[in-house]
Amino acid sequence: MTAGRGPGQPATAGGPARHLPVMLREVLSRLNPRNGAIYIDGTFGAGGYTRALLEAANCKVVAIDRDRNAVAAGAAMVEEFAGRLTLVEDRFSNLDEVAHALGHRQVNGVVLDVGVSSMQLDQAARGFSFRSDGPLDMRMETGGQSAADVVNKTDERELARIIATLGEEKFARKVAQAIGNARREAPITTTGRLAEIVRAVVHGKPGDIDPATRTFQALRIYVNDELFELAEALMASERILAPQGRLVVVSFHSLEDRLVKTFMAARSSAPAVSRHAPAAKANPATFSLLTKKPLTAAEDEISGNPRARSAKLRAAERTTAIARDDDPLASLTARLPRTGV
Repeated sequence: MTAGRGPGQPATAGGPARHLPVMLREVLSRLNPRNGAIYIDGTFGAGGYTRALLEAANCKVVAIDRDRNAVAAGAAMVEEFAGRLTLVEDRFSNLDEVAHALGHRQVNGVVLDVGVSSMQLDQAARGFSFRSDGPLDMRMETGGQSAADVVNKTDERELARIIATLGEEKFARKVAQAIGNARREAPITTTGRLAEIVRAVVHGKPGDIDPATRTFQALRIYVNDELFELAEALMASERILAPQGRLVVVSFHSLEDRLVKTFMAARSSAPAVSRHAPAAKANPATFSLLTKKPLTAAEDEISGNPRARSAKLRAAERTTAIARDDDPLASLTARLPRTGV
């Protein structure tokens, strides 16, 4: 996720930009960029982390983004850092495969900035935000079902489950019922109309977040399969990181952070073995924690960028142990609604 650029701050994506990545200082400190190293920026966005890495050391960066608009906007940066930056349109869940295809057997660092970028939020035509009326889309890619498809075609009970689970909205049933009533009159096709429907049944107090926030979050996560993508990206990072390589993840809400916390905790300790079971050789830890508790944005950053308030950073360093095959997140992801993309 990115934020507005202040006076004197560097441009991103090869030219003047409105965006700067959240917790940049903390990310660089944990990645500790060095000459000759190779890094993966799994969420290129406006290129802020990528630029910072390339300027901090004589290293190489493989940057990935599933949004072709972001990839196109990064062309100037690729040219600027000729030979040191490769920008690929793909999902970050495939980051190890992307690196292998480019001839990199291992890399020295992976950074993931999870969720929607402020560039996407700021473009009404992308349909991510209720603050500007636009088509109800929310897709980070051009294919797959849109938020309008989900809202107009999903069974009310399943729609309530999506909104309750992925948006943590306690009035999810009322919202789903209101959507069902509205779509029987006419299809819901714009962000403004959906926000209007939600606000009619979810009432906020002055100073609270907009009542439509949680429903929009749920639909965006569902449409883009975001939590499953994150789970796969964490596993892919384990496979591609070299010993002493760093994994740094910045997340913005509790569902994302729960996955990251669970993964890092599971991989930084050997699996528990029952004393009643036959003796078995335990797999060693594949990561050591660099942050036992999540880091949060400093007050000076939050004052200039309110979106940074909810950011949490977790980091871990790869050990010499072989990547594990078991999925420590399976019990969490199994309970989540999935679009099937």
